[in-house]
Formats: sequence, structure tokens, C-alpha cells
Amino acid sequence: MPRKVNYGIDYDDDYEDDYNDDYDYDYDEEVEENGITAKTMPAKEVRTAKVWRCPICTYDNEDSMSACDICGILRNPLVKSNIQINDVAAPFKFNVPSPDDLVSSGLQSLKMKSKDNQRDTNIPVELELSAKDQESTSASVTRQRGNGVNEKDYAPTSGSIQGVPHSNVNTEAMSSKTGKVEQSIERKTASISDFTPETWMIPETVDGELSQLNLAIVGHVDSGKSTLSGRLLHLSGRISQKLMHKYEKEAKQQGKGSFAYAWALDESAEERERGITMTVGVAFFTSKKYHIVLLDSPGHRDFVPNMISGATQADAAILVVDASMGSFEAGIDATGGQTREHAQLIRSFGVDQIIVLVNKMDVVGYSKERFDFVKQKLGTFLRTCGFKESSISWVPASVMENQNLVANSSDARLSWYRGPFLMDAIDSLQLPARDYSKPLQIPICDVKSQSQSQVSACGKLETGAIRPGLKVLVMPSKEIATVRSLERDSQPCSIARAGDNVTVNLQGIEGNRVTAGSVICHPDYPVQVASQLEMKILVLEISTPIVIGSQLEFHIHHAKEAAKIVKILSLLDPKTGKVTKKSPRCLLSKQNAMVEVALQGPVCVEEYSSCRALGRVFLRASGRTIGLGVVTQIIKREN
Repeated sequence: MPRKVNYGIDYDDDYEDDYNDDYDYDYDEEVEENGITAKTMPAKEVRTAKVWRCPICTYDNEDSMSACDICGILRNPLVKSNIQINDVAAPFKFNVPSPDDLVSSGLQSLKMKSKDNQRDTNIPVELELSAKDQESTSASVTRQRGNGVNEKDYAPTSGSIQGVPHSNVNTEAMSSKTGKVEQSIERKTASISDFTPETWMIPETVDGELSQLNLAIVGHVDSGKSTLSGRLLHLSGRISQKLMHKYEKEAKQQGKGSFAYAWALDESAEERERGITMTVGVAFFTSKKYHIVLLDSPGHRDFVPNMISGATQADAAILVVDASMGSFEAGIDATGGQTREHAQLIRSFGVDQIIVLVNKMDVVGYSKERFDFVKQKLGTFLRTCGFKESSISWVPASVMENQNLVANSSDARLSWYRGPFLMDAIDSLQLPARDYSKPLQIPICDVKSQSQSQVSACGKLETGAIRPGLKVLVMPSKEIATVRSLERDSQPCSIARAGDNVTVNLQGIEGNRVTAGSVICHPDYPVQVASQLEMKILVLEISTPIVIGSQLEFHIHHAKEAAKIVKILSLLDPKTGKVTKKSPRCLLSKQNAMVEVALQGPVCVEEYSSCRALGRVFLRASGRTIGLGVVTQIIKREN
């Protein structure tokens, strides 16, 4: 648009009148700058864009965004999006952000954002389209709109759940008639039954060689889990006296002298300042019988998702209980007790052996009556969780006073106890069966370091074996990588087999293609990737019934996704498993049911009958675990 500016030049009056008449401008504002007077147009009215401020990082986001562009926290309340693709509304999200999603510390971080910005657009996609829309849609599959909607995924990237890996291996399709989400999964023709293990995969019995035992430490907050872990590491020689003296000095300086042993695993400044464990700490020590991988789990209810992700690797567990008056009762409470929730979760992980360490017995004067009360009340609950009486060991102890941990108690007040001390109870545990002869599967728990074309990933081998030089497939990114080296307890190793907790150093793969929740597997036997599943679930204590459309948090091995119930197929008899009612309207507490769940994004999954570790599911909502289940069927795309 032309604009007339007077730079001190005397224009002819007629010329100026003609100029203004032609363009109808009002030059009623004079600006003087550097000695030059200029007439300018009135400023146009500018509309201020609406914004909303993130309650976590205080970043001002555009009003149309449903999640913070910086930290990924969902907006409350969510705005309604008018974006549609092929006349199909964008997939669901949480209506209310869960406390789990407000947790700023976990096994994953904001480095997931780099993955969102490098979406793979070369993977073949199959969509259910009518002949009328096929041509126009196929051209848009590999294109991203300017508003942040990736048309391959039908979901805004800004609304994804923080810390959850995205994948483009498979694409959701939604029928415009039925609204049913369907999944297209490409698999190799090779069947797992056709897999023949190589000789090196089967371990040879070697006298004196210690087997690895993955031992989870769980229990209510402030029951002494981290202190127990630190004490065991110190008593077994894994922490030197010099380092222990340093921890004691630092803890006293902050007025937390009793936390000295806990600081052996709670290494972050935030954990030490708050005095709670936030992530699963991993440590190693040896007993007479086992090489033990210690998984120190957080007890605070806000960090249960981290506990699930870490302790799902456990072969056995130590449930730490605070014997002091009021503390035990708080932990076993049905509404917020983590003793109860952790016991249910650890059983659903497949753990059937548990040691109950009744800690802080010194506070109650090593009272036998108090120990018997805890044993009677908690024992009844553990049996309802599915633990057999013969698989439960009860050990009274005092971690702070080092009573009944690695030797029999020296305190005369505990003379009434005739059972094993804690280390003997650990050595009495039996290793579960290992699947050495199946194809390799390693769910990735954490990614330690990333550099150009090299990644270090941690996890437990669920099946198969691995050694340096092997070619492996990382799902769901479908990337081939080479195993450069292996580490166990920070020491190089030549072979790792099912049951081992190792760090796998990969080369030939970008760091943003390997995330927690991914699975390292055999190239010819890839793990399945799906976003709609049929499950058999047990509903726990809930205050609000579960209905069709209920939005949940879906946890499986180390992955988490937003999900919703799309079908309630039937109610099941808890004893026989037979169908008692088809298509019920809702699910209540303690009911068994078959349901169909749709996920916001795809996850690596197998049917429970094929691989138990990749078929166990945990459902959470509003900061509580509301259901436990197993995957009975992976729903695939209909032809």
C-alpha cells in the first residue's frame, strides 16, 4: 500500500490534496525523528491473541493449544478442537490431567520432544478410505499441517502424554460409519514356534557361578526402603566406610542425619531435599547364593508410575512395613495406603515370592504382639492378592539399629523370633523359569546416554540372549542397530541371557529412535505394535464406576499411553472365568471383566499367552491404580 511521508519538503497544495483524495488517508499524526518530521497513518487496530499460562512452567501458550508447548502438561480444562481430518474428529485425550502427568521427574524427560520433530514419513500406511476420498487423502498422509496435526497419527503432537514414545510403524484408521479404531500391523512370516536357539544362548552349568536375582524393594512412603537398600550395600561392602562417612556428614549438615543410608541411592538434589525417593534406584550386591540387582522403588503415591516402570523387572520383592503405631495402619488403608497398592502391583508383575520386612521394631520395643498384629492383618490381605502362605516370609527388623539384617539379632528383646534373618531369607528365594530358547526381547527401561549413532539402553532380558556383534531390531521405530558391547553392574560382559539386567550399547542408530518403552528384539521376530487391545481385567477399589468412554492411563512394561474404554464385553466369574453377563453397562469394584481399550498412540505389546512380561497391563486414573489385567487379543485391522 502506498504511504505518503513528508520529509520536510514543501509539496504543492494541489498535489497534496489530490494525493489524499486518491488514497483517502488521514495524516493526523506527526513523528519527529533525527530532526525529520514525518506524517504517518493512524495505527491499525491489533487484536491481541488469547493465551493461557501453564501452571507448571508459566509459559504463555496460544489459546488453541491443549497442552503446554514447553513441558507438555495438559491444559485444564481442555479446549475443544475443531480440527477434523476426513470428517473424523481427532482422537480423545484426558479430560482432566492426572497427578501422574504432573510429576516432573521420571524415567523419561523432555528429550522426547526431539523425536516428535523427526517423524518417519517413509513407512507404508494403510487407511480405510472410500473410493471418493482416497485420492485426496493419500496425498496428505505424509504431510504435516501448520497447526501441529500430523495426519499420519490423527493426533496433535502438543497433546501427547509427556514422556511417552511416539511411533509411526503402524497407523490408526477410523471408520466413519462405526467410529471404531483399527490397527494395521505388519509382521514377518516367521513364527516364534519355528525359532531354533543357537548353542551359545543356552547357559552351561558352572560350579560356583552366582545367578542373577532382580529384587524390588517396595512399600509405603517413609517405611525405610531406601535406608534398607543403603544399609545392605554398606554391609555387603559395596559402599566404603569413607563414602558412608561423607553421606553422614552431608545429611547432618542438612538436618537429616537419619537419611544418610538413603542417600546412597537417592542421589539427586531434589530427592535429598524432599527426603523421598522419586525414581527407581538400581544397585548391585552379592549374597552367598545370588548376584542381586536391587530395585529401590519410590513409595510416594505421586511416583507410582515410576515404581511400575522400574519394579516390573522384579523376580521377587521385599515389602517394607513400618511397625510403629499409626504408620502401619496408614500404609494398609484402602484409600491411600501404598503398602496395599504396591502389594497388588508387585503380584500383578508376576512376582509370587515376597519377604515382608517389619521395620522399625525398635520404636515399638521389639514387641511380639505388634509383630503378630501386623502379620495377621497384612497376611490376610496378601492372600487375597494371590500370594500363597508358603511363599511369604516374615522378618522383624530394625534397619537403623542393624538388627536381623545380615546376622541374627543381638538385641535380647528380639529373642522370641526364631526365623531367618533378612539375608538368609533372600537366599531362600527361588529363581523363576527363564526363557532362553525364545527370540530376543528386551523392554527398554531407561536410556542412559545418547551420542551420534550410539545409544546406551538399560533393561531386563525377558526372553532369549544377546552378545556383542549381533544385529537387533528396535521397535516401534523399526530401526536396525548393532550391539557394540554389553555391561552388567558397570562391568563389560560377553553374553547376557534371559533374566539378566544389562546395559546394551548400540551403534548405527540415532538417539531419538530409542526411548523407554521401546523393545529390542530379534530382526526376524519383531514384537507387535498396536493401539487397540482386548483385555481381561480385575477392577480394584474404585469410587466411580468404569463405563464406555472412561479415560484412563494405560501402563505396560515401561510404556505409558492415554487410553479409553471403547467396549465392555462381559463380566466374568472370578473363580471359573466363565461369562456371567454380556455387555454390562458399567464395572464396579472387585469385578472381573473383558474389555476393549483404544490407546491414543501405539505401544509394543504381545498377548499374555505369548510373552507374560509384554502382556501385563495396569490401568490408572486420578492418581490411583484402578485395574490390573492381561492382554488376551491384539485387535488388528479388518480387511
